[in-house]
Amino acid sequence: MRKFRIKKSLIFAALTLVLIGFIGFVEKKDSEKVFTGIEIRVKGIADVYFVNEKDILKNIQTEFPLMQKGVSMQEVDLNKIEKKVETYAFVSNAEVFADPKGHVMVEITQHIPIARIVRPSAADGYISTEGKILPTSNSYTTRVMTLEGAYAENLLKLQDISESHSDLMAMINFINEDEFWKAQISGMDISRKTDIKLYQQVGKQVIEFGEAKDLEEKFEKINLFYEEIIPAKGWNAYSRVSVKYKGQIVCE
Repeated sequence: MRKFRIKKSLIFAALTLVLIGFIGFVEKKDSEKVFTGIEIRVKGIADVYFVNEKDILKNIQTEFPLMQKGVSMQEVDLNKIEKKVETYAFVSNAEVFADPKGHVMVEITQHIPIARIVRPSAADGYISTEGKILPTSNSYTTRVMTLEGAYAENLLKLQDISESHSDLMAMINFINEDEFWKAQISGMDISRKTDIKLYQQVGKQVIEFGEAKDLEEKFEKINLFYEEIIPAKGWNAYSRVSVKYKGQIVCE
């Protein structure tokens, strides 16, 4: 039994030495790695091209001037690069890693704008699917629903409206995720929280929606207006439609 224990201890010691040697070998190899280049990859999203690979590369080279070919990979802080890239406008997430040959990869996921806040005398801004407030771009624009009015303009003072304006975000997402409403509702006028008006792609009527609540019920009433009232009265019979009152449609 004692011999067995001694033999077992010797085997364990030998394995430990092998493991230590392997770790030392890996660390030595890592210390010998040098930076050989960098590549930026932006994950493709249909009709969203706000993040430009060349711009990101230029920014990284400006922020990290010592990251030149031939420098030791131990001098390249991948985590710091990742955090910096995630501060750039329209970058939702970044993953930075290096392959065994010292080639650094930067993979980027973009924010997706779903609404544009329009201001007559100042810069516009976007709202992303996650409720982030984003700036506009000088090089690219995308066709999304517009928001205007005093209440909408005040949203640009915030960085994130997902929690503070969750009802409005739910309404924007409701429209954006429905194929018909996304095509039909071109914009909102929001002068106050309780006073939302909808503009249509087809039809001149302004739809008074009221507050961003009871979404399914109110949009069902708008759908009823399209399916039953318009065929009977015609598109030009009314200039104003209100669904903000519970249980009724007001047409004038």
